[in-house]
Amino acid sequence: MKIEATTITETEDFRIIIYPASRPFTAKEAKIITEKIFDFLPTWAAHGKPLSASFKIVKNQFVIISVDEEQEAASGCSIDSLGQIFRSLDSEFQLGFFDRMKASFVENDEVKTMKLQDFRAALKNKEISEEIEVFDFSKNTYVDFLNNFLLPLKQSWAGIYIN
Repeated sequence: MKIEATTITETEDFRIIIYPASRPFTAKEAKIITEKIFDFLPTWAAHGKPLSASFKIVKNQFVIISVDEEQEAASGCSIDSLGQIFRSLDSEFQLGFFDRMKASFVENDEVKTMKLQDFRAALKNKEISEEIEVFDFSKNTYVDFLNNFLLPLKQSWAGIYIN
């Protein structure tokens, strides 16, 4: 059920759920993650009604789940069942999917992830350039994801950490 980016309609009604890993996936991990999500999504339902969903892996580190809420809205229980898949993957591979105290950014064309306190200290001490781009995992619509997932530091949520 993986849908390539070219076939996804850009609409505010596509809800996005982002699972950011703390490191890139190995080839084996990416294959298993893809297989598990591919097997799960066709069975994913909210109150017995199937959800129209797709996914993609971005930068070999972030899993993006997209749900067409024009068809059927994801419910708390359905989100929990999705979370179980990711908790299982997290447990199996120690990916840090549920660690929200981290920052991921691009520096010199390389994706880097650091503990938030280390990231803040590195910015303060000028160990990280202010020219980096920062990922924002709070995006919840596909259009917002397309436009604002990766932003220059000064325009991002992390801009508050620079002088």
